[in-house]
Amino acid sequence: LLISTADCNAVLKALQPIFQEQGMTETVHNWEDHGYLATYIKKNGSFANLRIHPHGLVLVDLQSYNDHTKGREEVDQLLNKVEERMKELFHGHIKRVKRLPAILRGGVIDRYWPTADGRLVEYDIDEVVYDEDSPFQNIKILHSKQFGNILILSGDVNLAESDLAYTQAIMGSGKEDYTGKEVLILGGGDGGILYEIVKLKPKMVTMVEISFASNIDQMVIDGCKKYMRKTCGDVLDNLKGECYQVLIEDCIPVLKRYAKEGRMFDYVINDLTAVPISTSPEEDSTWEFLRLILDLSMKVLKQDGKYFTQGNCINLTDALTLYEEQLSRLYCPVEFSKETVCVPSYMELY
Repeated sequence: LLISTADCNAVLKALQPIFQEQGMTETVHNWEDHGYLATYIKKNGSFANLRIHPHGLVLVDLQSYNDHTKGREEVDQLLNKVEERMKELFHGHIKRVKRLPAILRGGVIDRYWPTADGRLVEYDIDEVVYDEDSPFQNIKILHSKQFGNILILSGDVNLAESDLAYTQAIMGSGKEDYTGKEVLILGGGDGGILYEIVKLKPKMVTMVEISFASNIDQMVIDGCKKYMRKTCGDVLDNLKGECYQVLIEDCIPVLKRYAKEGRMFDYVINDLTAVPISTSPEEDSTWEFLRLILDLSMKVLKQDGKYFTQGNCINLTDALTLYEEQLSRLYCPVEFSKETVCVPSYMELY
């Protein structure tokens, strides 16, 4: 609740009976210039914090001991009484009332995952499909009612079955002709890029699958080929096909080897890691990795070849600008363009 002025003592006295009626034990902390903090504890373990700020902000946090319907109804009834009492007390001078939905903690299914720019999103996840720890990371595949199965690596939402827009964008949004072309994919362990490119009749696609910063390993491939079939089709069932091969190797030595051999590609698609969020590229090892991959990729890319990569959340303008600055520091001159895409499960523009 946000009110124009706050008589902290009056607010406290007006709201105390509501909590006392619930049989809650009260403890009050009073700071002369900083308002009140009152805590109310129920015998069943539920509790409430009432924070009253002198500048007019009144916060009520409730934590219930369970998620039963009866418990939620009791919380709603208590909050309704708080709102009604505040409206009576301030006679229409309340500027704003905001009630946030409950956060369910400690459940079997974790529904809360952050966006790239640090906002917390609650997904409509109803099933844990796959949850394993590889030597590199934790791998989860969770089912969402909207987005289908979602691949989450070490807490980072990577790709959902709904996210064809991501795959299409990182391949050039339908503007490229892959027929008869040599293509190198770095990362991409969900199989989505490989599956879509194979349909376009390339000469050969080589996917290199592991690196310390790739977020990809054999267990990711195993999980995706079983539980992300809408994304990868059958291309991960075998590591070699008529026009593709998957190498379970560190991409950096492979890139160095290809450069030494003079092997060249029409397209290099980097699906290893997003642009770092850090704004100190001189100190961040992820930036060093990114620059190394860029330089090595340019060495295996044909003169008229194209390099595609994901960028980052559109709100991370500093990180995106820094990435563009790295392009001017490559050993060879490059031109670049960018495209903004809405990736459904990311719930943000990328």
